[in-house]
Amino acid sequence: MQTREFFVSAPGKVILHGEHSVVHGKVALAVSLNLRTFLRLQSTSSGEVHINLPNIDTFLSWEITALQPLLAGCKAEQGGVKELDADLLKRLREFTGISEDSTDTRSMAVLAFLYMYLSVFAESLASITVSVWSELPTGAGLGSSAAYNVCLSAALLSARGNISYPLTPQQESARWSKEEMELINRWAFMGEKIIHGNPSVVDNAVGTWGGFLRYHAGNITPLSWVPILRILLTNTKVPRSTKVLVSGVKDKINKFPSVMKPVLESVSAVSCACEQTLTEMAAHGPSAELYNILEELIDINQHHLNVMGVGHSSLDTLCRVTLARGLHSKLTGAGGGETDTSVIQSTVEELKACGFDCWETSIGAPGVQQHSSAALSQDIPKILHSY
Repeated sequence: MQTREFFVSAPGKVILHGEHSVVHGKVALAVSLNLRTFLRLQSTSSGEVHINLPNIDTFLSWEITALQPLLAGCKAEQGGVKELDADLLKRLREFTGISEDSTDTRSMAVLAFLYMYLSVFAESLASITVSVWSELPTGAGLGSSAAYNVCLSAALLSARGNISYPLTPQQESARWSKEEMELINRWAFMGEKIIHGNPSVVDNAVGTWGGFLRYHAGNITPLSWVPILRILLTNTKVPRSTKVLVSGVKDKINKFPSVMKPVLESVSAVSCACEQTLTEMAAHGPSAELYNILEELIDINQHHLNVMGVGHSSLDTLCRVTLARGLHSKLTGAGGGETDTSVIQSTVEELKACGFDCWETSIGAPGVQQHSSAALSQDIPKILHSY
């Protein structure tokens, strides 16, 4: 491995429509956020591996000599991806003391890092320091774990030499080739499996490719013609676990199949109607009529989510506050048409008074990228260098 320092980033995501239906072969629309996770990787000669996660106040290090026995015959796949190695994962749980039923953010992040590090560098463990900081809140349905795993995959594969360093001295940011991005995406999905158990492929795909994606029956299609939209994100600060929520939806479908299957079909129909509306916006420009259709679809989908059992009283409060100002909200996003700035500001103030956090941002950000330090805002390298 060459001795160098480099930075990568990946965006978060919002699913416009289709939450929890993606694991049942239905249509979902997902889009990347202009809120990103940033990673710094530096090779060292310390004989140690370090992971720094400022967002969750975590700094850990291990001697390479202590990690080596965990491999127990594992072989590097030259960048390829096998099925999840249950034996390696079990050994890592025993080594770290992380129980099998743990959903703790810190524990899962550490477990995913160690698994990917050992798998990628199995033939020759390297001394590295990895620091990760994110603009995304954890456990808020915004793809923070996927952005983390995409960054880890890109950085570790680059450091191992399985993919290139795409950035040239003349560039501030660069992306990998299509084939390399596909490899990054597959490794990121492995990390998602470790953290969530049975995730969809959507979150890591958005983090890798960026932009707008249509998901149906395992196939992901980029939607390059979708118009740019502003959104108001609100974090209700209610802890949640994707793994637990996905399991709960599955249990409800198994318990009430004749009730829940039509709900999933309806969610899929909403996704298709939204896609058609966005297509018309892109072709003919936005209009009050098309914005009204999008708003109605948002309201319908939020009711779907309540039926699935993934709603919460805090989300009901959010919907009430925003609807009073003409904004339409749903799980993982709130949106409005050509809304006056003063309306947005007053909405944000009331939501903050409810104890929520808000971000006004846009959607359609690029996927995983490598950056020069000069391309990042000054605060980000400072944070990543401070541990």
